[in-house]
Amino acid sequence: MARVESGGLDVTKVNPCKAKEEERNTLHSEENGFKDGLDHSTKRGHMDLKSALNECSVALCLFLNNKFSEALDILRPWREESVYHAMGYSSILVMQAGMTFDPKDMQSAIVALRDALNICQKMRKRSTVLEAISNMVYKHEPRQLTEEEMHAELCYAELLLQRAVLTFAEDESMIGFIKAGLKMRTSYLIFKECENMLDQVKDDDTHIHFVGGVNMGIGSFNLMLSLFPARVLRLLEFVGFSGNREVGLNHLHHGAATNSLRSILSTFTLLMFNIYITVILGTGECNLAEAEALLEPYAEKFPRGALMLFYAARIAVLKGDFETAQRKFLECIAVQQEWCQIHHLCYWELMWIHSFQQDWLEAYHYADLLCKESEWSQAVYVFQKASILSMLTAEEVKETGEDVVELFRQVESLRLRFAGKSVPTEKFAARKARRYNSPNPIKLVVPALEMMYVWNGFTIVGKRPELTQNILLTIEKAEEDLKNDADPSVYHADDQSLMQMLKGLCLRHLGRLEQAEHCFNYVISSEKSIRYDHYLVPFTMCELGLLYKQQGDVEKAIMYIEKAKLNYKNYSMESRLHFRIHAVLSSLAEEKVAQEQSMTA
Repeated sequence: MARVESGGLDVTKVNPCKAKEEERNTLHSEENGFKDGLDHSTKRGHMDLKSALNECSVALCLFLNNKFSEALDILRPWREESVYHAMGYSSILVMQAGMTFDPKDMQSAIVALRDALNICQKMRKRSTVLEAISNMVYKHEPRQLTEEEMHAELCYAELLLQRAVLTFAEDESMIGFIKAGLKMRTSYLIFKECENMLDQVKDDDTHIHFVGGVNMGIGSFNLMLSLFPARVLRLLEFVGFSGNREVGLNHLHHGAATNSLRSILSTFTLLMFNIYITVILGTGECNLAEAEALLEPYAEKFPRGALMLFYAARIAVLKGDFETAQRKFLECIAVQQEWCQIHHLCYWELMWIHSFQQDWLEAYHYADLLCKESEWSQAVYVFQKASILSMLTAEEVKETGEDVVELFRQVESLRLRFAGKSVPTEKFAARKARRYNSPNPIKLVVPALEMMYVWNGFTIVGKRPELTQNILLTIEKAEEDLKNDADPSVYHADDQSLMQMLKGLCLRHLGRLEQAEHCFNYVISSEKSIRYDHYLVPFTMCELGLLYKQQGDVEKAIMYIEKAKLNYKNYSMESRLHFRIHAVLSSLAEEKVAQEQSMTA
C-alpha cells in the first residue's frame, strides 16, 4: 500500500521531533480564532479567583493550539499560590505521563499532584475535630464556604481523582484497582459535598466553572467506577462506594454542554470512553455518532489542534475507514513537533491500521519507530515488532536487517514494574516470547494476529469484510501448516486452539455463526490438552457468549460468560477479561429486561 503524504512531507521517513525551530514557530502562528497574549494583568503577589480562571482559560487555548510549553509557562509562576494554576499545571503533566508511561514522567506528575494537593489543602476550610466527628454521625446542611474555599474543595477533589487515575495506569492488578478506588471514594465524597453547595451562588462569572467542575468530577467518577468488575465493586461497596454509568454519562453531557473551563474535559472524557475504553475494556460497541458530535465544535475552533486531529483519526479507525484515518494521523504528526508523545500515539495507531490490512512492512516501520522513540512500553513494542516481522517471508525479514529471535529474547529484560508490580500486557508478551529462549526456538504462530486480539482489534477490522476474509485466509494457511507438521512441538495443542479461536472470531464477524461456534467449541473441548496458553479457554468462552448474544440467545450467552468469569483464574490478562465480562453482562442484563418487557407487553 502506498504511503500517504501530508503537506508534501513524508512524515514516516523523518523524525518529526527533530524538525527545525522555525517550522514549529510557523505552525504556532497559524491558529484559528485565538488571540495570542493575555487581555488582563495581575500584580505579583495577588491572584484573585476570577483572574486565575481567566489565565487558566488562556492556558487551555494555548494547549489546544499545540502550544504546550507556553501553556505551562502561564501556569508555572502561580502554581504555588493559585489552586487553578496548580491544578492546570499538574493536569498537563498527568496527561503527558498518561501518554508516555515513562517512569520519569509518572514521577514528575506525581510530584506536581502532591504539590497541587498541598496548595488546595491550605486554601480549604478547616474543620475542627468535633465538627469532623459530628459530620460523620449526623447529616448536616452543606457547609457555608467562601467562594475561594468552594473552588479549593473542588480542585482538591479533581486532583485526587487524577491521582487515582495514575494509580490505575501504574498498576492494572487487583491491588492497583482497590488503591485507585479508595482514592476515588475520597474524591467522590468531596464532589458530593460540592454538589450540595451548588445553590450557594457567590458570583455568576465564576459559579459556572464550579458547576462544570462538579459535573465533570461526579460524571467521571461514576463512569469509571461503573467499568470495574463485580468482585472489585463488592469490596468498594463495603465501604459505601458505588458508581452508576447512566448517572456518570448524564453529568458529563451536562458538563460538556456548559461554557466553562472544564467543558472540554467532560468532552474528552466522553470521547475516551466512546473510542478507547469501550473497545479495549468493553464489548467494542461504540457510539461513534455521539463521538463525532462531541468533537465537531472543537474541531472547528481548533482545526490544527493535534488532539482534535487525533480523535478524528481514531473515530475514522473505528468506522473502518482506514484510509481517512491514516491521512488524519499523518496530519496530526505534522502539525506540531513539541510533544513527541502525541506522535507516538499516532505511530501506534498507524501500526495497527497497516496490520489490519496485513501491510506488514509498513506496520513494521511504525513498530520500529516506537521502539526507537517511545519509552511507554519497550517490552510491548519490541514484542510487537518481532511479531510483525514473523508475518513476513524470510527474505523480507533479511532486507530489514532485523534478527527476530534476538528481538523476542530481549522482551523479558525490557519489562517495566510499577511499585513492584508487572504490567499485564508486558507479562503476556514475555510469556509468549519464552519460546525463543532455548537454543532451538519454537516459532510463534501468527503472533501479530494474536496481539491484534489482545487489543480487541478484531472488533475493528471486522467492519471491513474483505480485510477480515484476508485475515481468515492467513489463519487457515497457518492452520494447515500445523496439521502438516511432521514433528509437533510441545506447544502444538496450544497453537491449534489459538488458530481455532482466531478463526472463529473472523467467521463470527463474517456472519458465518455456525462455523464460528464450531471453532469456539473446539477450543473449549481442548482445555485439558492446552499446556501453556491457559487464557485461551476463558477468553473463548466469552467469545462464544458474544456469539449467542449476536444470535439473540440471551440466556445461553449469560451462561457461557458467567462460566468464563467464575470457573477460571490465574491466567494471562485475567483482569482485562473481567472488565470485558462486566461490560458484556451489563449489556446482556439490559437486553434481558427488554425481552421480558416485550413478552409482557
